[in-house]
Formats: sequence, structure tokens, C-alpha cells
Amino acid sequence: MKPFLNTTVKAVFDEYPPEIRRKMLVLREAIFAVAASEGVGQLEETLKWGEPAYITAETGCGSTIRMAWKKDKRTQYAMYFICTTNLVETFRTLFPYQFKYEGNRAIVFQETEDVDMDSLSICIAAALTYHRNKGRKQP
Repeated sequence: MKPFLNTTVKAVFDEYPPEIRRKMLVLREAIFAVAASEGVGQLEETLKWGEPAYITAETGCGSTIRMAWKKDKRTQYAMYFICTTNLVETFRTLFPYQFKYEGNRAIVFQETEDVDMDSLSICIAAALTYHRNKGRKQP
């Protein structure tokens, strides 16, 4: 597991229920792995609205990805994207059955379901290279 450099982000993960935390740590690892393979530069791991967020601060080539678990939806967790992009619309077209979506801003996961990590990695790559690839056909 990639160590946390930001202790406030680690504290948020530590507050999640154990099974949700385990699953969200898998998503976190996927974000860092995709970032390394896509050449997007150093990611900044921070909090936005009190939720873990991943920013392509070094290159600025990507769109922010956030992750969250909400107490009012205890069995769900989600990966959020900036709603003014076409990212979730693209994901919905590419992966209509692999994921559940929330409007134009999130992929929503159930605690009891396995995540299709191959498909999710494509979504993560699209977000982390969004500005670099804007205007080009998405994956």
C-alpha cells in the first residue's frame, strides 16, 4: 500500500467502517497505479469538501477525482468526478452494465459487490488525462 503523505487524508480513511475502508484503499491504490502508468506526473492527495481527492498538480493534465463514503448511505461508497466534464457520460456509454452512476458526477459502488477494476482503471485514466485529451475521442 502506498503510504499516506497527508495525515489528514489518512485520518479520513481511518474513520471509515473497516470493509468500506478496505475497498476504498483498493480504489486509492488504483488511482496511484494508473497515474504512474499514464505519465500524469506526481499526484497530490488532499481533501476537498472533507473527502479524499486526487489532483494532477504537477502537470495539470487531469481532472480531480474524489472518493467518499456517506453515513446516510452506509453500504455505498463512490468515486466522484467534476460534473461539468463529460467523464461520467463517457463512462456510462462505455460501461453501461459494469457500474451504477449518480447523475453526471459519480460511479457508485455497493459494499457487497466486486468492482470491475479493469473497467474502472480506464475511467481513472480518462479522468487523470482529461485536459491532455480534451477534444480527442475518449477511450
